[in-house]
Amino acid sequence: MAVPIRSAVAALCAGLTAALLTTGPAQAGPQDHLWSVSTGAHAPLARVSLDDDTGTLSLSVSRDGRTAVEPSPVGIVTEQADLSRGLRFLHRTDRLVDERYRARSGKRLERRAGMRETRLSFATAAGDRLDLVVRAAADGIAYRYVLPDGHGDVLGEASAFELPPDADAWLSTYRVDNEGQFAPYTAATAPTGAYSDQALFATPGGYVLLAESDLTGSYSGARLAHTQGTGTYRVQLADARVPADGPLATPWRALVTGDLATVTRSTFTDDLAPASRVADPSWIRPGTVLWTWLAGGRTAGQSLAAQKAYVDYAAERGWPYEAVDSGWYFKKDEWDVTDPDWPATSWMPELVRYARDKGVGIIVWIHQRDLDTPEERALWLPTLERWGVKGVKIDFMNSEARSMLQWYDAILPETAAHHLMVDFHGSTIPKGVQRTWPHVMTLEGVGGEEKRTNTAAHLTTLPFTRNVVGGMDFTPGAFQRVGLRPNSDAAEVGLTVAYESGLQMFAGTPESYDERPLARAYFDQVPAAWDDTRLLAGAPGREAVLARRSGDRWFVGAVYAGAARTAEVPLDIGRGRWLVETIRDGADGLVQDSRVLHGGDTLTVGITANGGFAALACPWRPGVTTCYR
Repeated sequence: MAVPIRSAVAALCAGLTAALLTTGPAQAGPQDHLWSVSTGAHAPLARVSLDDDTGTLSLSVSRDGRTAVEPSPVGIVTEQADLSRGLRFLHRTDRLVDERYRARSGKRLERRAGMRETRLSFATAAGDRLDLVVRAAADGIAYRYVLPDGHGDVLGEASAFELPPDADAWLSTYRVDNEGQFAPYTAATAPTGAYSDQALFATPGGYVLLAESDLTGSYSGARLAHTQGTGTYRVQLADARVPADGPLATPWRALVTGDLATVTRSTFTDDLAPASRVADPSWIRPGTVLWTWLAGGRTAGQSLAAQKAYVDYAAERGWPYEAVDSGWYFKKDEWDVTDPDWPATSWMPELVRYARDKGVGIIVWIHQRDLDTPEERALWLPTLERWGVKGVKIDFMNSEARSMLQWYDAILPETAAHHLMVDFHGSTIPKGVQRTWPHVMTLEGVGGEEKRTNTAAHLTTLPFTRNVVGGMDFTPGAFQRVGLRPNSDAAEVGLTVAYESGLQMFAGTPESYDERPLARAYFDQVPAAWDDTRLLAGAPGREAVLARRSGDRWFVGAVYAGAARTAEVPLDIGRGRWLVETIRDGADGLVQDSRVLHGGDTLTVGITANGGFAALACPWRPGVTTCYR
């Protein structure tokens, strides 16, 4: 029986309190100290060990006595101190973290973060101080380094994750734009190289997704360095040397862990991040978007006439936004900033006025190089706000080095001050940014619809890897790309729910939607913010079936890889009777089925090869014939 969320949270907080009152250092062996951090029974358990001979630290993670992460080195090296060895224990402090916050987009809007935090303080023989801060939650373990006295520039971390060598793994080769494909290996058989820090492993102690949170321009982005034949994944920073002047707190090294459903619906990386810095978020409004780049913007689409036609279509469908991609403004070397009307010579202000009169907001693409200085941002951002533009899609950062992270630190408060929602492309991946800056609606950082190398297996892995950590601008819906995408039409409809994005960009052409009226009508219903998210069925690389609730309706998106089959999905969306309307692939195109089921019944759907389905469920009572509104 499902436990009500409020009761579950109360039980978690009670368990946290009990853990603080009863849990101290674990029994230590003759050659080390050992400390445990957990929120209670059946939750992940972190053990930190100090080897008294070498003064080195390690951290392991388990659940119910089963290994998730084997003892793994922790520590950091600066230009003035090696804080990875020769350490001695000073003291331990504990506290509860119990925070409520409301997101503007994501897997669910109302959130409560309950964590236990343990701070273990160490020092070298020379008195150089290192604090290891460990947090434990029901869905994860995280740690960070705090250097209260600084010790100069950071030269690197000793941090690594030791996974069971035979653990199944789903990894994406590291790229600066984070747009690699996910592929299956075991922890040990993955080729030598660098991997994105959104790596998923299936261990005896549950699934483990490696991640990062609270990354800012005070530090450097991380990737995972691996040598084939081992289960070791070392943290490698983007910068060989990270300037640091004074006290330093590094980002969180996070492990989202649990069964696959727990990992999929986790908000752990957001929970670790600082609270929102946007005082009044009422202007931040998620929604679906007609994105015109793949719909024709590459060729004749960047003109006022073409964009007005796209606005007309979005208005007709009730889609709240239309996005204008590259090509609508002059390049930097063509700017005439001495012109008092700059850049009002663009046709964009007229398009924004036209769209506003039809109830459609405009989102504009802009290259990062045109916003990379304070002077450029002072020109562009107030102008876009004055025109009435609702958001910016900023492209081609392509770096997680400290200098680029400092640019993010600058652009985030400036876009918020000018009431511009943000979609980052060619970017980092979400690392808690959507809690701190909730106007960041989505980020690319994914091998998305634009890619011609996607596989169905990659599509079924994304809900368990990249999309776990935050909004993912995959841009589904490009029905016109027949032969360039690996999935069926019904699977393409399902992606709009299986993938979460605060600005859900539909990448198709109006003509392709009109040729598929069932898909078009479903898109009309899809929201871009959710009250709850559940995994109904899943196996990375094979299938992903997610249900997301908006009000009293559940939307279901399913994607499969492999041969045709009959899918049997448990309808775990709550008690009662539900009207379920399903869109699937038929012999001559999309078809819709309607049936009444009880919560917990099995939903049976025929699936084509590399296919999927979409469904909409609402409470049924006599007289209810459709869930569409």
